[in-house]
Amino acid sequence: MSYDEIAYEVDGPVATITLDRPDALNAFTITMQAEMNDAFDRVDADDDVRAVIVTGRGRGFCAGADLSMGASTFDAGDAVARPDSTEGRPERAYPRDFGGRLTLRIFECTKPVIAAINGPAVGIGITMTLPMDVRLMADNAKVGFVFAGRGIVPEAASSWFLPRVVGINQALEWCMTARVFGAGEALAGGLVRSVHPPDELLPAARALAEEIATNAAPVSVTLTRQMLWRMLGADHPMEAHKIDSRGVISTGRGPDALEGVLAFLEKRPARWTMSPTNDLPEWYPWWDERVYE
Repeated sequence: MSYDEIAYEVDGPVATITLDRPDALNAFTITMQAEMNDAFDRVDADDDVRAVIVTGRGRGFCAGADLSMGASTFDAGDAVARPDSTEGRPERAYPRDFGGRLTLRIFECTKPVIAAINGPAVGIGITMTLPMDVRLMADNAKVGFVFAGRGIVPEAASSWFLPRVVGINQALEWCMTARVFGAGEALAGGLVRSVHPPDELLPAARALAEEIATNAAPVSVTLTRQMLWRMLGADHPMEAHKIDSRGVISTGRGPDALEGVLAFLEKRPARWTMSPTNDLPEWYPWWDERVYE
């Protein structure tokens, strides 16, 4: 698939997805959503890719939804199905939002995802980063959960992700005030891991991606990423104990565990041979079926 609104590049073990509508501050469109979903499919299919960076071209990261439709931008109109055509499933009365289709795809990714927020990121521009594992931010960038200020509500499954990232009180304050705020507040509130001068942002993201790619076994990273995310919704630590036990036994029997120990003892870099496309254990994925097909 060729792309019109993003760029996809692989350099060594790191893939970079760049939102590429710089004249519109990379405003989000249905086309961009479809292209990003496809790019994450490519990431998962390529065992040479060990980590992903998402950033924006030009001055912006993503200025939110493209508002070129004016006041009707958020009106699904005829896209809403008749309630009597939902076959007893009320969620089918409403189409899924496109931001949520993207964030759920990122959530399912088998590789770690790093956001390099290089400029304004509001609305979907910031909620798309919430299922990413680490966020870095330029010191001159601004972000905002501005939905209530536009007369709508948070989207892209952010009502699930945001409180888990920053806590319920901070999530509510940012969403209910709908204010746009700077890198200092984002850092203090736990939204971003670090703040950098603009010309140091991508190198810092790249250094982190390479650290993951160099130090950690790919299958271990895939399992760890899903274990930590999905245990956020568990109702008892026994659920984590069950998955931990499966994971330790399954990976402990594999060649990467032997290699990891030998590399440590021999004081050399590990040479991992297992891959997420071929060597995930038989119990993966272990979670329930989704509400939507």
